[in-house]
Amino acid sequence: MRLLRASGRLRPRSVRAKIVSLLMLPIVSLMALWGFAAVTTASSIGATERAKDVNSELLAPVGDFVTALQGERAAALRNAAVPGAFATARKATDKAAAALLDGINAASSDAALLNASLPRRIDRLKSDAAALTQLRTTATEKGAAPTTTYTKYSAIIEHGFLVTGALTGDRSTDAASEARVVLELARAREAVAQEQALLGAAAARGSLTQAQYAQFVGAVATQRELLEPAVADLRAAHQKAYRKVLDGDGYARVQAVENRVQSAGPGATAVTAGFLRGWDPAVSGVLKGLTAAETEAGTAATAKADPFGWDTLGASGIAVVLGLVGVLLSLLVSVLVGRGLIVELLDLRNDALEVAGRRLPQAMRKLHAGQGVDIDAEAPMRRLVGDELAQVGTALTAVQRAALKAASERAELLSGISGVYVSLARRSQVLLHRQLDLLEGMQRRQQDPVERQDLYRVDYLATRMRRHSESLLILSGIAPGRGWRDPIPLADVLRAAVAEIENAPRVQIWAVPKVSVVGGSVADVIHLLAELVENAAAFSPPSTKVQLRAARMRDGVLIEVEDSGFGMNEDALADANRKIQSEKVDLLDAKQIGLFVVNRLRERQGLRVELRSSPNGGVTAAVLIPEHLTRDDMPVGERTAGGRGLAPASALIARHQTGGAGA
Repeated sequence: MRLLRASGRLRPRSVRAKIVSLLMLPIVSLMALWGFAAVTTASSIGATERAKDVNSELLAPVGDFVTALQGERAAALRNAAVPGAFATARKATDKAAAALLDGINAASSDAALLNASLPRRIDRLKSDAAALTQLRTTATEKGAAPTTTYTKYSAIIEHGFLVTGALTGDRSTDAASEARVVLELARAREAVAQEQALLGAAAARGSLTQAQYAQFVGAVATQRELLEPAVADLRAAHQKAYRKVLDGDGYARVQAVENRVQSAGPGATAVTAGFLRGWDPAVSGVLKGLTAAETEAGTAATAKADPFGWDTLGASGIAVVLGLVGVLLSLLVSVLVGRGLIVELLDLRNDALEVAGRRLPQAMRKLHAGQGVDIDAEAPMRRLVGDELAQVGTALTAVQRAALKAASERAELLSGISGVYVSLARRSQVLLHRQLDLLEGMQRRQQDPVERQDLYRVDYLATRMRRHSESLLILSGIAPGRGWRDPIPLADVLRAAVAEIENAPRVQIWAVPKVSVVGGSVADVIHLLAELVENAAAFSPPSTKVQLRAARMRDGVLIEVEDSGFGMNEDALADANRKIQSEKVDLLDAKQIGLFVVNRLRERQGLRVELRSSPNGGVTAAVLIPEHLTRDDMPVGERTAGGRGLAPASALIARHQTGGAGA
């Protein structure tokens, strides 16, 4: 239940909100897809930028440092034979070491984020660079063991490869060949450099020791195992440089020497001039070519990678651009369509409100007032063309025309009924007046009390019939025929009203103020009070009395008709008061016609009438006659004394001291 209530609160209420929600759903989905493509593309751009930073700050300096160390290792092992070469190699290594330290210090990427073991490997390589001075001193001392020098230099180079291996894990750009393949080629080049260093040391000493021979054979095996397969795995653009080296004469000479040394075995024979003919220039040329090819396939390719180029962006970049265009077009179309739909719905709503709130009620008022209405002018019929909203507008016009037509027919029917009422009432009035004249003459002639009493009863019935006939005229909007020119005392008005009901003895009239009702209002006041008194007598037990009280108020005379019946509930009282106060009278409503008669009389004379519950359980009808419809008949002396005639109505005055009844 809570979920249902929450979903009900989240559901859009207005038509505008519903349309916006409907149109925004596909746009939001499209924007989400575009955002995913944009994030993926931005990630590719960031990866390329990070690879370039890692390459320039760490990978390239480490590669240069390893290459310099390989040259220094070979020069150190041949230092006795060629002293000047070692000094040159040391300078190159120191320069590469300085560049390595600068790159490490300036690195913008967090080494731990690139690889968890990278910080430890970099620290070890920095320690190796700092320990080069001691290694060089040991290597140039007399009696230094070549094997120890070779092992220590090779260990530093291996530490460099470990750093390179950790860095290649972040090489996610497609601009360079697979980083691991390039690393294998670097190890193959290291194997060639090891061969150069071992044979150079052996040549300087004049003999190839058993240990050196074993290391040489291992380096040859590693080089041949890694070089050819790794080159085959390179991208075609990067294979050319390697193929140029491998297919050249220099590499062929290197392989020939390797084969001769392996065949000769350890000893002095392997390093004689005949065996090593052309070795130094050939191996130096091969190492130089391998270094250049490795740089082209690895660090140089990464440095040339364009973060915004096709290799980086590719299809994802096109998807981002097209997605952005699609989102913008969707937004534009949705705004235009949604705005047009909302405008049409608002116009349709405004037209409906205009019809329901002003045009249709105004036409109804004209019809109730007896004025004609041109249906075609009030609601011109539209053609059934256009979309569904236009058809709804056409249907709305059709409904309006149907309502006007029905109201017009109803008004014509009411006008005809009113005419029938007037005709019947006029005829009945003529007959009733003649009947009353005859009854009056018979009453004067009749001496028998019993017969006279029957004549009085017939006279009561004729009087009631005359009142009902007058009610027909009143409902038809026509004033009754009888009337007075001079003011009539209120007491006589009350007695005349009581005389027009059947159970007149049940009505108890209390003391009445000495005021008169102006002649033009007497007939309507008598008729109105008669309707209320008759209603009170009809809806109360025959054994009870109907109380009729009158009292002077600040703004007129208040008359109360109170019965002791079963009363009315709040809804029934509200409905009765609504019929009394309403500006419209429905002549087709056959229930409580007397209330409609009271309504017409109240409106015509400006009286205020209200029904409310009585303290004794019945219903009290309060009628306030305005001050301008009365005349004060009380002598000056009695006015000053307070007016003894008002004493029986003291309770009535106390209840209405704050303002009048039926206001």
